Order: sequence, then structure tokens, then C-alpha cells
Amino acid sequence: MKENNAILEKDNPTKWLIRMLKGIAVGIGAILPGLSGGVLAVIFNVYDPLLKFLGNIRKNFMANVRYFIPIGIGGVVGVVVFSVFVEKAFGQYAAQFTCLFIGFVAGTFPSLFRTAGKEGRNTGDWSVLVISAIAIFLVMLMGSASLTQIEPSFLAWIFSGAMVGLGMIVPGMSPSNFLIYFGLYDKMAAGISAFDFSVIIPLAIGLVACVLLFAKLVNWLFGRYYSKMYHFILGMVVGSSVAIFPTTVFPSLTTEGLANSGLSFPMAIIFSIVMFILGTIFSFWFSRIEDKYSK
Repeated sequence: MKENNAILEKDNPTKWLIRMLKGIAVGIGAILPGLSGGVLAVIFNVYDPLLKFLGNIRKNFMANVRYFIPIGIGGVVGVVVFSVFVEKAFGQYAAQFTCLFIGFVAGTFPSLFRTAGKEGRNTGDWSVLVISAIAIFLVMLMGSASLTQIEPSFLAWIFSGAMVGLGMIVPGMSPSNFLIYFGLYDKMAAGISAFDFSVIIPLAIGLVACVLLFAKLVNWLFGRYYSKMYHFILGMVVGSSVAIFPTTVFPSLTTEGLANSGLSFPMAIIFSIVMFILGTIFSFWFSRIEDKYSK
């Protein structure tokens, strides 16, 4: 497998830096409303080797640890740095910053599409893609109207960490959306940015426990149903990306949203389009670099 061979190859500073940048992107995606850290992990070819490692930890243990150290460092950096400005940036410019990350996904879509079709495509694969895209779109669309408030507590943060972990191993699921619905998202970001260990420790416990419990099952599913699973992920990427517009972008372009951003409607649209284009160009360029060094 390409990913396993990459882990066993001799490392160098350039590859190490690229993996850290991937980790930063995955960390940001893990807590970014509307996106999934698992989706970005798939896009940057981190998902497969991670599941294989967790599914059989003893195999090539030290080589895997060395491979994932920069990804782990990047993930922590992404989560912490993003948490610092998430309230201000996404409070004032929610539509524009969301469009940036939709562009980030769009630019790497060709790479994900090629990965999904590596073993060929049939009618069943296309059906899985379409059904999963429609299903996640409807779930996210209907879920946006069902806000629930949960009081912060040790158990609530373990639950939140488990949600983030589920988003890491089930690409397409956006745990941040659910945390927003439960009223925990802004409090989680504030706790992380303030290095509040009463928030960080239970979050980490929930995340690690969820990943360890379910990674082996997901790894088995990919080993047995590779094409169907990847087309399912592709559908989740498409459906969740499209659902971001009515659930996150459009509400930020209402009269109230424009008043919060201080932008006129034309400027808000132009700003959103520019951010989308920048995200697409950057991610397409980054995926080309990734392809170059993964060969």
C-alpha cells in the first residue's frame, strides 16, 4: 500500500514539515463548524495510514510513531491556534471564513475522487455516493433547527471529545455543528484557548477513547468494502459541503449577520467569493505538493 510504504521510507525535513501542515489542517477541521477533521485527513492521505496503525498498533510501531509525531504536533497547533481567534473571526466574518474552508475542501476534491475510484466504480458505488450525499445534507439541514443547551461539565466535555473523535474516524461528520447545537462549541473553544485543563483533559479522554474503540471497526470496513466506503466518504464530503451554505453561510448574509460583520451585502458576497477562490487555489497547490512527495 502506498501509505504504508510512505511510513517506512526514509524521512526528511520537507516531508516532516508537510505532515505537520497536514496535522494543522486536520486540527482546524476537527473544530471548524461545518467541516470534519476526518474529511481533511482523507484528503491529505492521513486517514488510511492512521486507521491501519490503530487497527494493528504493534505492527511497525516505532515507524508509525515517528510518522505521526509531526501530524500530532500540527493537530494540537491547529486546534489551539484556531480556538484563539475562532470567536472573533467566525463571529464577525462567519460566512467569509467558512467559504475559505469550503474552498479548501473543493481544491482537493479531485484528489479524493481519484482515491475513491482507485479500485474502479460501479453502479452500486455511484448509488452509495448519491444516497450518502443527500442523507448528510438533510441531516445537517434539519439538525440546524434543533438547538439544545447542555450545561458544561466533566461528562459533557468527555461527550464533546468523543464527538470530535467520531468526526476524525467517520469522515464527513462535522462534530462542531452538533456542539454548536448543544451550546458547547464556543465554551469549548474558549476553554482550549485559555488552556483550561478542566476542559482540555476530559476532551482528550473522550477523543482518545472514541478513536481507540471504533478505529478497528472502521479499518475492517475499509479492508472489506474499500470502494463502497470511499464513495460513502465522497458523498459525505459533497453533502456536508453543500449543507454548509444554508446552515452557516446564508444566515451570515442576512440583515442581522451583515450588521455584525460591518459589511454591505455586495462586499460580503465579494469577500466570500474571494475567500473561496483563495482556499481552492491553496488546497489544490498543497495537494499537488502532497502527490509529489507521496510517490
